[in-house]
Amino acid sequence: MGFLVLVWVCGLIAAAVWWAGIGLEQWSVSYGDQPGEFADLKRRASLALLVAALVAAVGPAVVALVAYRLRLVRTAVVFLVLAVVIAVPAGPVAVLASRDLAPVPAASTPGPPGHCVEHSGGDTRCPGG
Repeated sequence: MGFLVLVWVCGLIAAAVWWAGIGLEQWSVSYGDQPGEFADLKRRASLALLVAALVAAVGPAVVALVAYRLRLVRTAVVFLVLAVVIAVPAGPVAVLASRDLAPVPAASTPGPPGHCVEHSGGDTRCPGG
């Protein structure tokens, strides 16, 4: 059980360090002239935040499941409660981070206007009739 808790805590620390490192990169890139690089860093930061939220929520649930299988009922209950308490804020964070990872829809070209557009040059008729 101790090993699983250690793996979970180390995973949380690794995800937090990864996210903080990307944040420092974003800070240094914000002074540059490359908007594409900033968008890539924002996407990587969203991925790191999603991973951190998933590790935070799933880790205690796995520990609770293993503790229950080993018949450590109190430990299982404690980690199950911890999983629920962590999943409440981690769920919305994961949803928001996953929205940033979704591909941006391609911009379509606008069609002709659906209403009368007056042209310059003294003509007051609408085009097309």
